[in-house]
Amino acid sequence: MLGPKPIPFESFMQHALHDPKHGYYARRIQGVGGRGDFTTAPMLSDALAKAIASWATQALRKTGCRNLIEIGPGEGTLSSAVWKHLPWTLKLRCKLHLVESSQPLTKIQQAHLGRKARWHESPQQALDACHGNAVIFSNELVDAFPVRRFEKSDTDWQEIAVSKCESGIITEWLMPPAPLPDSTSFLNSHPVGQKIEVHESYKTWLQAWLPQWKHGRMLTIDYGDAANTLYHRRPNGTLRAYLLQHRLEGPAIYDNIGRQDITADVNFTDLIRWSKDNSLNHQIQTLTEFFAETATQEDQQLTSSDGAGTAFKVLEQIALNPSTDS
Repeated sequence: MLGPKPIPFESFMQHALHDPKHGYYARRIQGVGGRGDFTTAPMLSDALAKAIASWATQALRKTGCRNLIEIGPGEGTLSSAVWKHLPWTLKLRCKLHLVESSQPLTKIQQAHLGRKARWHESPQQALDACHGNAVIFSNELVDAFPVRRFEKSDTDWQEIAVSKCESGIITEWLMPPAPLPDSTSFLNSHPVGQKIEVHESYKTWLQAWLPQWKHGRMLTIDYGDAANTLYHRRPNGTLRAYLLQHRLEGPAIYDNIGRQDITADVNFTDLIRWSKDNSLNHQIQTLTEFFAETATQEDQQLTSSDGAGTAFKVLEQIALNPSTDS
């Protein structure tokens, strides 16, 4: 796929992560945790599941929705734990839906959940099954989408492309100036040489199904920040890779194509901007703040203000046209 002719970095990342035969999520990822390439919050503690279950309980009761959807459920560990912590009276009335495009992960999820859930390949299918009425949550979903990368030049922003020479060395190039994607990152002041990432593929995906969401609440959890602080002291941007629990940056992200995860921090200001036509009353919290009512002493690893507690943000949104919500 990658040859001497430069291609946009987003195309490279799409292939490296999502190619049906050679992509990381298609062939490599068989699980996460100590034996995997990275560890997610649900693997470290039950705190996240308890916090989401508490939020979902209130959201389901407040909205009257009878469907709970997780998009991108990983191994199904989080969904299984959230379901366990829901009140039994609520579980009697509600249905759990999982949206997953990876076949290897779907099999692992089914082993965890059995008949407790229904599976869908897209949010559109899940929302069709729910008639557009659902409480939705995701954890570390946005960062799995390919990003476009840009570098600030003396005169303008230029998109980063990559190519591979005959010797196998991968080189980055700057494409000629062109119209920029819709991102609040460009509205902030940045020095020459600053690199940024834009999750435009997530925007396209989100806006394809969001109009079908008629009623309910949505929770988006991921690492990132608001646009005005996301790149503070990060001149090379936030892009990195993970291989066997090791964080890789710079040229190292090109060394193990299809065998390592590649990711970038999320611009939460963009997420709000991109969904403004279909949601309102947004609220952003740190993970520490989200855990405030449910965390215990044992959950300090996740709630620490020096670690994941502030690196992760929690965005709650309400469907724009609710009929009974307030």
